[in-house]
Amino acid sequence: MTAPSPAARRSSPVAPKYDAIIIGGGHNGLVCAAYLARAGRKTLVLERRPLVGGAAVTEQIFPGFKFSVFSYVVSLLRPEIIRDLDLPGHGLQILPLESTVTPLDNGDYLAGWADPDETRRELMRHSPRDAEAAIEFGRLMHHMAMAVKPILGMVPPDPSSLAPSDLRGLLKLGGHLRDLGAERFHALYKLMTMSSADYLDEWYEFDPLKATKSASGIIGTFLGPRSPGSAYVLLHHYMGEIDGAFRAWGFQKGGTGAISEAIASAACSLGAEIRTNATVERVLVKDGRAQGVVLENGDEIAAPIVVSGLDPRRTFLQLVDRKELPGDLAEEVERYKFRGSSGKVNLALSGLPEFTCLPGVGPHHRGAFSISPSVEYLERAYDDAKYGNFSRHPYMDIVFPSMIDPGMAPPGKHVMSIFVQYAPYNIAGGWDDARREAFGDAVIKTVARYAPNIESLILHRQVLTPADIERITGLSEGNIFQGELALHQLFFLRPAAKSAKYRTPIKGYWQCGAGTHPGGGIMGASGRLAAMEIIS
Repeated sequence: MTAPSPAARRSSPVAPKYDAIIIGGGHNGLVCAAYLARAGRKTLVLERRPLVGGAAVTEQIFPGFKFSVFSYVVSLLRPEIIRDLDLPGHGLQILPLESTVTPLDNGDYLAGWADPDETRRELMRHSPRDAEAAIEFGRLMHHMAMAVKPILGMVPPDPSSLAPSDLRGLLKLGGHLRDLGAERFHALYKLMTMSSADYLDEWYEFDPLKATKSASGIIGTFLGPRSPGSAYVLLHHYMGEIDGAFRAWGFQKGGTGAISEAIASAACSLGAEIRTNATVERVLVKDGRAQGVVLENGDEIAAPIVVSGLDPRRTFLQLVDRKELPGDLAEEVERYKFRGSSGKVNLALSGLPEFTCLPGVGPHHRGAFSISPSVEYLERAYDDAKYGNFSRHPYMDIVFPSMIDPGMAPPGKHVMSIFVQYAPYNIAGGWDDARREAFGDAVIKTVARYAPNIESLILHRQVLTPADIERITGLSEGNIFQGELALHQLFFLRPAAKSAKYRTPIKGYWQCGAGTHPGGGIMGASGRLAAMEIIS
C-alpha cells in the first residue's frame, strides 16, 4: 500500500484532542474546567503565568515571606462549589478573621468582634441607639442576602427573547421577586439604587460606624460613599458566607493562592489538564465557529469549545477579530466600564505595629483594621481620585496574615496586607516609578497616623497600582471585578445585552470570567454557571 503524501496528510481532518479549552487559569476558569471535566469533557486550561489563580495567588515576593499578592480574603466562594468539588479534600481551609477595628482620630476605636454580645457592648459604648438598630439592620441584610442568593445561581434570561428558556427564566425571576413581599422588595430596590452612605444614614447615627460599613460599598469601584449604586456593592459583600454564616470573612491557610490550588487539584483529579506559561494569542474562528486557539509560540490546539476566563475587553476585542462580532456588541464592550481604582501595598515586617487606640499585641491583630474614621474622610479620598490623583489619605483595609497563619512569615516576623482606595488607573500623568513610590509613601504615612512605629518595622515593601495589576494579571485597567458592579453592568446586562448567558455570537466560544453574572470576588459562580450552560 502506498503511503499518503505529506499534502494529503495535512489536509486530512484530525479529531481534536480536547473537548474544551479554557483560556486563563483564574479561579473561575479553574472552576469551569473542573465542572466540565466532571461531566466527562476532556478539558485543557491554558494560563500565561507560571502559576494558576489569576488575582487569587500566593507568592514569595521576598525570601521567607509569603503574600496573597492581590485578592487577600475570602467569603464569597459559593458553598455548592465547595461541596461539588470536595475542596476541603483538596486543601481548602478557611480560617476566620475574628474582628474589625476602626481606629479613630481622637485615639479611640470602633470594633466589631466575633462574639455578637461583645460587639453589642462595643456599640453601646458609642451609641445605644445604634446598638439597637444594628440588630434589625443585620436581620434585614441577612434577608436581603438570602433574597439575592438564588439569583447568584441563576443564568440571566434575555428579556428581549421569546425563547422558552428565557421566558421560563423571566417567570422564575418574577416569581422570586414577588415572593419577597412588598416590604423586602422595597428594601432591595433601595439597596440597588441608593448610595451606601445615604442608605446607612437611615439606620445609624455614629459616623465612624456608617463610614466603616459604607466602605464595603466602594471596594473595587470608582464610586464614593455618596455615589448612587454603591449600596449594591455593600450588599454584594454582605452575601459572603462561611459555613452558613453570612457576612463572615476569612483567610485561606497558605494565602488565597491555596484556594486556586485546591480548585486546580480538584479539576486535575477529575481529568482536566492544566498548562502554565502558555499564552493564548488568539482564538481560531472559521465560518462563525470557534475551532481552537493559537498560542504565542505559534502552536495551534484544536477544540470545538473555547471558554475565555478573561475580562470582556480581552475576550471580545483582543482574542478574536472584530469582524466576527456584531458591530453593536463591539461598541457595547468598548463602553463597558472598568475604571480600576484599587491599589495594594504588601509589607514584610520585623514585628507587629502597635496601634495607638489598642496598645500592645492582641487578638485585634488576628482581624482586620479599617481606616475609615468618617464618611467625609472616605468622600475626600474619592475627591482626590475624581480629579486624577491617588488619595492622599486613603481608605485602607489591613490584615496581618501571619497572625492567622504563622507559615506566611519567618518566626518572629510578619506580613501585612493593605488594600487601598483610591488609586485610579487613569491617574493624571500616568503611573511611573516615582508616582508609584509616592503612592506607597502616602499609604505608610496614613498608617503611621494610627500606628506610629510602622516605618521602623518595614523590611521590604511591594506597591501595586492598577497599572501593575493589569500588567501582571491581565485584568483590564486593574479592575479586580473584571468590570464595575454598576447597575447597568449587572445580571442580563453583564457584560452586554444578549451576551450575558456566557455565550458569545461565535458558536462554541464562551465566557466564564467575573465580567459575567454574578460578578467579582473569589466566588466561582461565573465559572460554575458557564460550565452548566455548556454542558446543557
